Amino acid sequence: QVQLVESGGGLAQAGGFLRLSCAASERTFSSYTMGWFRQAPGKEREFVAAISRLRSKTLYADSVKGRFTISRDNAKNTVYLQMNSLKPEDTAVYYCAADYKLGEPRRSSSEYDYWGQGTQVTVSS
Repeated sequence: QVQLVESGGGLAQAGGFLRLSCAASERTFSSYTMGWFRQAPGKEREFVAAISRLRSKTLYADSVKGRFTISRDNAKNTVYLQMNSLKPEDTAVYYCAADYKLGEPRRSSSEYDYWGQGTQVTVSS
């Protein structure tokens, strides 16, 4: 059972930045594709970004492409989401997730096996 713990959420102004971190308990962290998702009030959970096991491939939602960067440090069992040029519409609870299956990074939340508890990001205008 992989435990994922997000941190780094908070309040930012539009145009500002935040960096989210997600620490995994699993020593075989490098075996997992990692993803970030978000859920705003009254909306469904949506894909934000994903990164392959060895950092060779990344995938982004169109809404964050060019503003957000996903990265990982397998030695620290941690995945990051650098969020720049934040917009009020980025306000949501952000979740990290782990996918143990082989293959390309995936956009569908149903493909991910483990989830963190989420961290709130609020962007004021």
